[in-house]
Formats: sequence, structure tokens, C-alpha cells
Amino acid sequence: MFEKLLSPVEIGGLKLPNRIFMAPLTRNRAGDNDEATEMNAAHYAQRATAGLIVTESMQISNRAQGYAYTPGIYTDVQEAGWKKVVDAVHAAGGHIAGQIYHAGRISHSALHGGLPPQAPSALIAENTKCFIRGENGDLKFVPVEMPEAVTLDDIKVILDDFKKAAQRAVRAGFDLLEVHAANGYLLHQFLSSNTNIRTDQYGGSIENRARLALEVYDTFVGVIGDGKVGMRISPNFNINGIADQEWEAMTFYLIGELNRRNPAYLHIAEPSWVGGDAFTDAFRSKIREAFKGKIILAGSYTPELAEHVLEAGFADAVAFGRRFIANPDFVARVKHNGPYNELDKKTIYRRGMAHGYLDYPTLADVQKEGA
Repeated sequence: MFEKLLSPVEIGGLKLPNRIFMAPLTRNRAGDNDEATEMNAAHYAQRATAGLIVTESMQISNRAQGYAYTPGIYTDVQEAGWKKVVDAVHAAGGHIAGQIYHAGRISHSALHGGLPPQAPSALIAENTKCFIRGENGDLKFVPVEMPEAVTLDDIKVILDDFKKAAQRAVRAGFDLLEVHAANGYLLHQFLSSNTNIRTDQYGGSIENRARLALEVYDTFVGVIGDGKVGMRISPNFNINGIADQEWEAMTFYLIGELNRRNPAYLHIAEPSWVGGDAFTDAFRSKIREAFKGKIILAGSYTPELAEHVLEAGFADAVAFGRRFIANPDFVARVKHNGPYNELDKKTIYRRGMAHGYLDYPTLADVQKEGA
């Protein structure tokens, strides 16, 4: 029934068994040192039948953190934690890409020793919140704070932090790296016309606003090699204070620049998953015609819609998020056309909790219970 979804594909030099990818999913389950733990390794290994797993965002520094208990990739302990995850996925026969980011203004001083969040411009993200550590160590949901505009020297430090993070990710054994330039975080803040009002070489024109994201991409290539780096973007994104009036022009400018390089893939998060309008097939076709490489689409996809966009040639793979949370054996369930576990939204973001993270039943579990 889902022949295209279940067919193999080659991306980034990897021969992948299917086109059902696992999307990056923040879960706030890192350890006390913001490191990936044995529990995280078990979670990812459970989902290793995905054609490719893209990890939750890994922050490049303490200053880059946007939410409490998210895993970093800037200390020895964090690098060792991610190596456990990668080794577990590989042992289970899977492939894994490490998504690396800086949260920018979607943050709070409580996460980085009293220092304010960083952003391209000193503009607060209105009606936006993040998680910090509460008095008892649990998650506390609070409004983000006013950021400070980064200087050119700050940008040099940030680029160096991205480079060091990529080097650690390579040492941890990731198959591919992904530049997170989506969802309203730092690189997206530079891209967007309403969050970047700089007047230097990183602001103003579309070319200038795209400069930092492309510099990060090129930095990653210098670390892991050509053809091993993907980029995630989210055209027409509408939360975290993003209201870009030039999102379509920016999308196709980035596509043009990536066409001049050799990306592993372009990962596009459609706005439907945050309440925006889903892309039309006409727009998906326009992207397909413009981009020469492999495309991963994501955003509230059902297996049926995913099969449609693959059959139409709009994408080479589709990434699923919440469906993979609730169904560790999602690929097997697609093969059998369900049934699917329902997502428990109350356990999506929970510090240290195995419930809702490791204990969703597989089809085999259900069959045993019914026997």
C-alpha cells in the first residue's frame, strides 16, 4: 500500500532502507549536565528502523540553550553522551543525523548564568515562552526575555562554537550533520525580515541575512566533508515571533545557494505542524523544480499524504515527528497500515521521565497481550 514510502533511498552517501524518516523532536529529557543519557540512547535505538533519524536540536554552547534539559554538544560529557546514542542506533542497524543549533532569542537568562539571550537584533519575541529549571528542578514555562544584539565579534565566537560542535558530533560518530535554520531560532532570526534589522553585512538584503546560515553550512562541510551536511528551513513559519515578509524570496535564494554546493539534503518543515497552512502541491512542485538535490518534507504528514508527495516526485523522503513519539516501530506499523498508538501530549516534555518516552508499545507487544 505504501510502496514508495517503504522503498530504499540514497541520501548523503547512505543507502537507507526506507523513506520514513524520524523528525527532530525536543523532549527535555537530557541529564543534569545537559547530556544525552542511557535513556536517550534507548529511545533512539527503539526507533532505528526509520530510514534516517534526525536528532533533537543540540545546542552549541550554554549561551545557545533555549530550553532546560535539552542536550548540548559542547562538553566532553555531552560528546560522550551522544556517542552512546549513535552507537546504540548503529548497533540496531539505523542511521542518524545530528541537528545542531543556537536558540537565539527564544531563551531566558536563567539558562545561561544571568546573561541575556542573543539575537541578530534587540527585539523580543512577543507571546513566546521557553522552559527553565524551576525551584525543584522541574520544568517551568516562562516568557522569553529581551535579547541583546550580537556584535561582529560575537558572530565570530558563534561560528567557532558551531565548528567545535560539529567536530564533537563527528567524533561521536554521526552519519550526517544538519544545520538548523528553521523554527524561529538564531539562524532563522537572521534570515527573517522582521527579526533582523541589522545594517551591517549580516542584515538588510536577503543575501546579507542569509550569510550566517550559509557560513555555518560551509563550516560544517569543512568538518565532516562535502555531501554530508543537510539544512532545515521552515518557509512561512508563524510562531516564535517570526513574521517574515520575504519568506518565499529567502527560501528560493537559499535553494539557489545550496544548489551551488553539494548538500546531503534540504529538510523543509511545512507550517501546518504549528497551525499554519499546509503547502499546496503547486508550491511543493515549485520547490522540487528549483532544488537539484534530495528533499525531505515534514509537517503533520500522514502515511497517505507522504506516499502522495513521494509518488508525485515532490520529495525523496518524509519526516514524521509525533507519530514516531507514540510509535517506536512506526515503520512496521506503516507496513501493516496500522493500528497506531495515540500520542499522550502530557508526556511530550518531561524531565527524566521514562513514561511517554520508552514505554509506548510495539505491534509485537500488542500481539503478545492479545494472545
